Amino acid sequence: MRLRKEIDEMQEKDILLIAKISDALAHPARIKIFRYIMQQNKSLNKVCNKDLVAYFDYSQATISQHVKKLKDAGLLEVKKQDRYSYYYVHLGMLHDYLIATKKFENIEQ
Repeated sequence: MRLRKEIDEMQEKDILLIAKISDALAHPARIKIFRYIMQQNKSLNKVCNKDLVAYFDYSQATISQHVKKLKDAGLLEVKKQDRYSYYYVHLGMLHDYLIATKKFENIEQ
């Protein structure tokens, strides 16, 4: 009986993770921002808010709202340096999300 409860809790954790990350990626602008930051990180380039505003055709306030949603979901990490905040993709969270989505298709009811 305990084993079943532990399995259900693991599945619930995965479902909540899928919902949280999927919600953060549910807007096309957030996907574009996330992808841009990931590409820049891969090239070892730092990305701050002014870089995002310069690259995308969105206001600073809009960029900030989208970045906040990505940060709150755990997809972005922020490192402050001097007066700037630099954004980095949290690859561990992205990996956990991808693993959970693979498990999701195999969950029995």
